[in-house]
Amino acid sequence: MVIADISLREIKKARAKIALYEASLSLMEDKMFHEVMLEDICRQAEVSRVTFFKFFPKKEDVLVYFMRVWLTERIIEIEQEKKKGFDAIRHLLYKVAEQTKVTPGILPSLISFLAEMRMHPHLQELSEAEVRLLFPDHEEVGSSTPDLYKIFQTSMEHAEKTGTLKDGISLDRAVKVLFTIFYGSFLTAQQYASTDIIGFYEIHLQLLEKG
Repeated sequence: MVIADISLREIKKARAKIALYEASLSLMEDKMFHEVMLEDICRQAEVSRVTFFKFFPKKEDVLVYFMRVWLTERIIEIEQEKKKGFDAIRHLLYKVAEQTKVTPGILPSLISFLAEMRMHPHLQELSEAEVRLLFPDHEEVGSSTPDLYKIFQTSMEHAEKTGTLKDGISLDRAVKVLFTIFYGSFLTAQQYASTDIIGFYEIHLQLLEKG
């Protein structure tokens, strides 16, 4: 990873922002995000409150930053492993299940925030220093803001072309169902007090995929 062409000031800013993000995740191991104190995040990251709000105007913006980084990591994996169609969708969903084992509160915290704001997350653009620190050797993908809609649409276009999408389901409808699966299946699993999140994803993928 070469960062010699980036100013020291920009590198320090990027490292401080990433430190806040990583501290937030580590403090969420057994908590919801609203239970994590801002003071604890700043203390662990060794960054001041003033600096925190320079990077994240609202505390919950850390959740959106998480989605930005997490989605980019998944896109890199999907491209490297050449996954397409329902294989790409499964990779994404199974990684949600894996992440939940590490930080159980992250997705419900994100869903709660998005529901409260009545919005789909507007993912942040990253500085060149952030991209190089977060995604070494994958700067081109890392510098592009990920689009969950595009991931779903591209995957369903491939599924339609290869005949794995059920007959009579339009691409638009398939994408809407995938958003419902992405967020809703997770919440349904929680309502059933089930740790088998993948099982709930698979039940709902049957609505779209030919058997």
